[in-house]
Amino acid sequence: MIKSMTGYARVETTGENGRLSWEIRAVNHRYLDAQFKLPEEFRVLEPDLRTAIGAQVSRGKVECTLRYQREIAVGEQIAVDAQRLAQLRTALDFVAEQLGATTAPEPMRVLGFPGVVREERSDLAPLIGEAKALFAQALDEFNRARASEGERLAQFLRERCDTLQVLVADVRTRYPLVRDQWLERLRQRCADLGVEVEPARLAQELALAAQRLDVEEEMSRLESHLQEVAQAIKRKEPIGRKLDFLMQELNREANTTSSKSQDADMTRCAVDMKVLIEQMREQVQNIE
Repeated sequence: MIKSMTGYARVETTGENGRLSWEIRAVNHRYLDAQFKLPEEFRVLEPDLRTAIGAQVSRGKVECTLRYQREIAVGEQIAVDAQRLAQLRTALDFVAEQLGATTAPEPMRVLGFPGVVREERSDLAPLIGEAKALFAQALDEFNRARASEGERLAQFLRERCDTLQVLVADVRTRYPLVRDQWLERLRQRCADLGVEVEPARLAQELALAAQRLDVEEEMSRLESHLQEVAQAIKRKEPIGRKLDFLMQELNREANTTSSKSQDADMTRCAVDMKVLIEQMREQVQNIE
C-alpha cells in the first residue's frame, strides 16, 4: 500500500502532571526532514523521536510539536525570585535611560520573563515517559492518515492508467487507417498531376512513410510503463521516486506520438494522453 507524504495528526492527554499534546504535520519534500518543537525540559527526547520518525517515514518535511501545560495545584503560591527581578529592573532602568523612555513595564509581562517566577522542579521522568508514549500514538494516527490518502492516490492513478490503455488501443486502431489514407492521397496527387508512378517506387515511398508514421514502438513502451505503474502501486515499500521516473517516460512516449501524428484523431489521442500523464505526475509528487 502506498502512502502519501502529506498527513496530519493531533493527540492530547491530561494527567496529574498536566496536559500534553502532540501535533504532527507533513508536506512534500525530496528527502526526510524531521523538525521538532519541544519545551526545553523535553529536549532529551529528540534523539529517540527522530529515530521513531525515521523508522516509519522515508520522505517528507515532518513538523512535530509538543505542547505542555503544567497543572497548578490548588492553593499553590506564586514564588517570585527577588534577585532575578532586581536584575531585570536594573536592566530595564538602563535601557530606559539610554532611550529616554518614561513608561513603566507592564507587571504581567515582567512576570512572564524567564526566571522571574520560580517553578517547582518535579521529577520529569514520568512526564517524559508519558510524552514519549503519546508521541507513539500520534505517529500511529499520522501513518493511518497517510495510508488513507495513499489509497485515494492509488485509485486515482489506476483510473488514469485504465484510460491511457484505452487511448493506446485507439491509436493502434487508427494507425492502419492513417497509413492507407496517406497512400490514397499520394495516388490522388499523382493522378491530379498526370504523373504515372512505378509500383516499386510507390511501395518504397509507402515503406518510408510507414516508418516515419509508425507509433507501435511508442505504444508498446507506453503499455510497458503502465504495467510498471500498476505493479509499483501494489508494493509496500516507498515508490514515489520510481513513479516520478515512470511519469517522465510516459510523457516522453506521448510527446513522440504527438510529433509523429499527421491525423487529427491521433493528435487528439496524444494530447489526451499528455493531459492524463500530467494529472498523474502532479499526484505522484505527493507519494512517499
